[in-house]
Amino acid sequence: MTTNPPGRIASGVGARTRRLVYGTLTSDVLRDELSVTTRIDLAHVVMLTERGLLERERAVALLRLVTDLGRQDYAPLWGLPAPRGVYLMYEQYLMRSLGEETGGRLHTGRSRNDLKATATALRLSDWAMEFLSDAMRLQAVLLARARAHRDVVMPVHTHFQAAMPITYGHYLSGVALALGRDITAVRQAADGLSVCPMGAGAIAGTDLAIDPGRVAQLLGFDRASVHSIDAVASRDVLLRLLGAVVGLGITLSRLATDLQLWSTAEFGFITFPDRLVGGSSAMPQKRNAFLLEHVKAKAGAATGSWAAVASTMKSTPFTNSIEVGTEAVAAAWPGLLAVADSVLLCQSLVGGARPVGERMLRRAEDGFVTATTVANRLVRHGVPFRVAHHLVGDAVRRAVDRGATDLSGLRLPPGTPPEAADDPPLPRATAALRYGGGPGALQQGLDEALAALAANADWWRPRQERRRAAARTLADTVADMMGDTTDAA
Repeated sequence: MTTNPPGRIASGVGARTRRLVYGTLTSDVLRDELSVTTRIDLAHVVMLTERGLLERERAVALLRLVTDLGRQDYAPLWGLPAPRGVYLMYEQYLMRSLGEETGGRLHTGRSRNDLKATATALRLSDWAMEFLSDAMRLQAVLLARARAHRDVVMPVHTHFQAAMPITYGHYLSGVALALGRDITAVRQAADGLSVCPMGAGAIAGTDLAIDPGRVAQLLGFDRASVHSIDAVASRDVLLRLLGAVVGLGITLSRLATDLQLWSTAEFGFITFPDRLVGGSSAMPQKRNAFLLEHVKAKAGAATGSWAAVASTMKSTPFTNSIEVGTEAVAAAWPGLLAVADSVLLCQSLVGGARPVGERMLRRAEDGFVTATTVANRLVRHGVPFRVAHHLVGDAVRRAVDRGATDLSGLRLPPGTPPEAADDPPLPRATAALRYGGGPGALQQGLDEALAALAANADWWRPRQERRRAAARTLADTVADMMGDTTDAA
């Protein structure tokens, strides 16, 4: 085994600075980082061997040690000093175990820069696929509840005032449509994670005859990057993905606001089972829908995360940099994870919420929500809409003054038939709102939301299968290489 000089840097940073820069190394942190790094290492070793840049015997030794570390959950590395971060500590372990002539060849034709960019892309891709699966499941829950409650009449509010009649199913399908667009935006942002940065090296590629496309294939990417600077300098996909996720979180926060308001005693539109509410330490009568507050707050945390990432990236040189590749990436994860939690919470909340149909109907009746329908009936008898609007508004005012909730006192213009003043029953009036996407045309909204869900699922399924197939191919290739040497021996 040869002993190399220390290189340009003879000593590392001090212990306190090391903690500030690299954090406290725990077994979980070690496992999270190396589980991705070693995936890349296995693909890289396979490629180097196939290209004749690494002798097969040395390659097999590396593959065996790296594979064995993974099987042991990286336990041999726990507690080892990492003065320059996890990767170099791990690389030093390989060299101590296999000698520099073998362990020192792993980094051939690459840099920590393209390695880190690739690890980030893999982590984000893994996360995005799970997130999209959960978000699509939430959309399916919304649509199922919308179908189940398509006939539950309720008032819809504008400016916190009862406005017109809808159904609870109509409301939920509207949220499902918005969520579907959010999911599509996340999926489109995640498409940017299909390009593998490996091969870009430190910033300008390499003069060694590597095959980045092979590494990309083994790792489940669609292709390798065609530009080295773009590969290591860019994290625009991260920012775009986070922005789309934040948008989805904001949609859920608005849903949570409505459900929380409707679950109050003052509204009484929605009830939640005991498993979805909390009590009070001091007030025994309380049933707090506190989980909805978490959903609302997490959207704010994610928005702050996006602002932090954008601010950290702003005005940095377009090259590899700590601000972009390390600090900005670190700032993104709290936002991504916050919205992922919101999605899971909303699956339970939407599925568990039960509308109180009698209360919804009564509040709709008390809120004069058919006033626009009555005005439109006058329009169909030749009354200008603005005139009809004033007449119905006058009738509402007089009904309120006498403590009534009907429009029996409507004053009709001369020549207007008396039936024009009829105030239709709420279910019939609601069903008649079938133009412009109203509740009477609920099925159209359901169909469109289902089509969007199917389209996103059609994108997700083959992509997930390609990723799994790539993982199997990598595992089989590594196993074959190790088996070949064993047979030869």
